[in-house]
Amino acid sequence: MADEFVFGSPEVVEEEVDILLIGGGMAACGAAFEIMRWIEGTGLKIKLVDKAALDRSGAVAQGLSAINTYMGENDPADYVRYVRGDLMGITREDLVYDVGRHVDDSVHHFEEWGLPVWKQPGDEGKKLTGGGKPVRSGRWQIMINGESYKWIVAEAAKKALGMENIEERIFIVRLVTDKNDPSRVAGAAGFSVREHKLHIYKFKACLLVAGGAVNVFRPRSVGEGTGRAWYPVWNAGSTYAMAAECGAELTLMENRFVPARFKDGYGPVGAWFLLFKAQAMNAYGEDYQTKNYADLTPNGYNAYANGPKMGTCLRNHLMMKEMREGRGPILMDTPTAMAKLAETMTPKEIKHLEAEAWEDFLDMTIGQCGVWAGENIEPDKEMSELMPTEPYLLGSHAGCAGIWVSGPKDIPGTPDHYHWGYNRMTTVKGLFTAGDGVGASGHKFSSGSHAEGRIAAKAMVKFALDNKDWKPELSRTVDDLVEEIYRPVKNFLEHKDYTTAIDVNPHYITPKMFQFRLQKLMDEYVAGISTWYQTNGKMLEIAERKLEMLREDSLKMRAKDLHELLRAWENYHRLLAAFAHMKHIQFREETRYPGYYYRMDYQAIDDDNWKCFVNSIYNRDTGEWSLKKVQYVQLIKPGADEPEGIARPGSPV
Repeated sequence: MADEFVFGSPEVVEEEVDILLIGGGMAACGAAFEIMRWIEGTGLKIKLVDKAALDRSGAVAQGLSAINTYMGENDPADYVRYVRGDLMGITREDLVYDVGRHVDDSVHHFEEWGLPVWKQPGDEGKKLTGGGKPVRSGRWQIMINGESYKWIVAEAAKKALGMENIEERIFIVRLVTDKNDPSRVAGAAGFSVREHKLHIYKFKACLLVAGGAVNVFRPRSVGEGTGRAWYPVWNAGSTYAMAAECGAELTLMENRFVPARFKDGYGPVGAWFLLFKAQAMNAYGEDYQTKNYADLTPNGYNAYANGPKMGTCLRNHLMMKEMREGRGPILMDTPTAMAKLAETMTPKEIKHLEAEAWEDFLDMTIGQCGVWAGENIEPDKEMSELMPTEPYLLGSHAGCAGIWVSGPKDIPGTPDHYHWGYNRMTTVKGLFTAGDGVGASGHKFSSGSHAEGRIAAKAMVKFALDNKDWKPELSRTVDDLVEEIYRPVKNFLEHKDYTTAIDVNPHYITPKMFQFRLQKLMDEYVAGISTWYQTNGKMLEIAERKLEMLREDSLKMRAKDLHELLRAWENYHRLLAAFAHMKHIQFREETRYPGYYYRMDYQAIDDDNWKCFVNSIYNRDTGEWSLKKVQYVQLIKPGADEPEGIARPGSPV
């Protein structure tokens, strides 16, 4: 395919719309579904651009076995308390509450569109809106038959937006500010991953929802499993990188998610814990969480633990203590859980239970079934190992990295620095985000990301109508964008004949080798798996120096075909996401998220000085990062059983 590049520059396709949606996951589908009802009669033109295909794009691509956020009979204020507790006391409560009060409407639409939702006995024929009680696997989760979850949601988005307004297989890699106002976004540029074409869009507003960041750290999977990860591998940090390079303020990028999952297959554990009531234990059959609970006290971690209700990172912390001290492996007692459930069941019901246990993975992590089959493991007869994964950067699961956005204005007590403009707009005018893109407000999951996309869509329409007469002018020329975006191609064509081995060349680096270098660097110096998620200020200094060199090398990446051009730009975005993550951990002098990472030179939680957001701004021209503290404000009163530490107001900064 490289030969096609020899015959000149790419065909340039320029287009002007009012609102551009960048991405194809749940947030993008929510925005596509919602936006059309608000633009009727306005004359606004909308377009959605996705680097993949809407049917299988985003984190829900393989399917899901549960919808993790559904209020039902619950109060959204309690949902805020739950999120606040899991994220160690710091969250944008206005954004979380906003998702909580809207999310059920999205779930009801999913069921209306054909998604099968499990119901309690006797309610099988009832819809949720008709009083049907769902099967819950925890207070906030409901079970579904979700292999086709994304197909169903994407179909509704495509029907609403119209396929004429959707362009697939186009990878947007660069946002462009306005020529007359550098604080405003005016366009985006990217390339087709199927044809030799460069696409440039001008717009009044855009929604940047390209997911979180995976493969920033070296994964545990090696050999034929290299690249296997828990979160989808096409989430390359594009949301964070493009926003940062456009001047948007990031928040809590020091946070990361380290899920504990079934070893090697990365299969989910939630249903086994919550629905099947399985217990995890160390190699000697001990309940390590109860056994190690006192270990939370020395560094103040106990202030954010309330018995079994402790947050995800603290459960990780107690698991890692067992493994570091030689009492591993950690095992999930699946046989006992299945046997207990079967005690009061008929043979037919037992068979159905076994089918549900397998379906938990067939719905979303087929690879786990492959691991079990390959290792001759029958989960009803043999325990399975659990293992914490490599870190991921995301904002919609049990993590809260992302972009600082303006929230709703109708929640009492909302401070000015939480709301300065349109809902879900970043600090760059016209640039909106949702899902993994929104920082400081995790635990929205699939349904919450869809709802947040809808919230942003409505706000974007208002922004576009308020700026209807404004005409975008790009601060960069077409030739400049072509030269930058196709630089990896130029690197290859100019130097490919210098050596006889195409992948070994002193003038360029392959995207694959670049990614290996990034992963090794982040793993060894920025609290990856090889150091048991530990780092310190000195290690971060080395990381910064090596990342600076890697940034220089990023200009030397090569692309011998369109696929490598895709990989080159994904890895450039990963590099910027990694840089932001490292700088935030370096700035926050405490261990706010034990079990996710440890600053070994600041191992305690320090609420007096660090119960606040850490925000950053990147200067693309100089490569410098500016970081600051931003005050956390508690909006939702603590619950009766909420630990005192979580309820304390933010420290003055």
